[in-house]
Amino acid sequence: MYQLGKKVRMSLFGRSHGSCVGCILEGIPAGMYVDEGMIERDMALRRPHTGIGTPRREEDEVCIAQGLVKGVTDGGPLLITIENRDTDGSRYLMFKETPRPGHADLPAMAKFPHHDIRGGGQFSGRLTAPIVAAGSIAKQMIAAEGIGIRAFTRSVGGVVDACERDFDAASESVLHPTRACTEEMDSSMTREILDAASEGDSVGGVVECITVGLPIGFGGIWFESLDSEISAAVFSIPACKGVEFGRGFGISGMRGSESNDPFYVDEGVKARTNNMGGILGGMSDGMPMVFRSAFKPTPSIAKEQDTVDLRTMTNGKVAVTGRHDPCIVPRAVSVVEAVTALVIADQMRRGL
Repeated sequence: MYQLGKKVRMSLFGRSHGSCVGCILEGIPAGMYVDEGMIERDMALRRPHTGIGTPRREEDEVCIAQGLVKGVTDGGPLLITIENRDTDGSRYLMFKETPRPGHADLPAMAKFPHHDIRGGGQFSGRLTAPIVAAGSIAKQMIAAEGIGIRAFTRSVGGVVDACERDFDAASESVLHPTRACTEEMDSSMTREILDAASEGDSVGGVVECITVGLPIGFGGIWFESLDSEISAAVFSIPACKGVEFGRGFGISGMRGSESNDPFYVDEGVKARTNNMGGILGGMSDGMPMVFRSAFKPTPSIAKEQDTVDLRTMTNGKVAVTGRHDPCIVPRAVSVVEAVTALVIADQMRRGL
């Protein structure tokens, strides 16, 4: 199993084409009511939409087998399972000899000779389903402390939402299949995805996440800093290739007089700008915590690509057919929210 967190700890298990995926969630305090309807809503947001998502259709029915008594946590580990029902592994066996560019096939087969390559096996985005379920519970836990998390699609391919978006605007993303904040951006992003798909190609994009309600001083320092632990969790999401807080890499071209966020008094201490993304010294400065994560284009594409034949050690070609997302960014939005909630819940229980 693969673990995230220390006090609130999620242990992930399963394979894309195994009987199920799931996790064990530890550290949720006893006596907390779990709204399973909220879990279902979060799971629905992760499901693919017709046209812009994979044709694979999983019901994603979440079963909490233990840890709940009449909807209330009993203090023990929560066992979360989700069945895999719509599987077809017949197309994958050839990739044991001809690894797909952009996929984990090559290093996975080198490190794990018995790796289940169907659907990507243990490396599959399918395992984000139980992450979203666990994250939904973590979101409910931190909401009791006044902390809220909203993420949205900032860009898809060459289509970029250049407008400033706050927590309320990000909340509107649940209304749109691409998880864009507006209908106009949703239409543009949908066209970008469909255009790539029609050419047998794929696109990536950027997810932006906004967290409000973190008190000043929340988080740790050095290797327990809030931003470093969130970054590690977000980087663990399949296809994530970059994370930046606030102005991120753009801040390197600014002067200190431009990048610093000046403070002022308004029912407490606030900042006039938020170039730091709400983080100073690894801790919350009381402003909304804002970060962005970059996701690569889906590597499974119908276009022919160069590869090698590992049996003969000769050059070859591969074209990936089957059921794949032309863009995973809209589905990644819920996963980014989930891991952010899990890290915050863990740091809360650790007293950071």
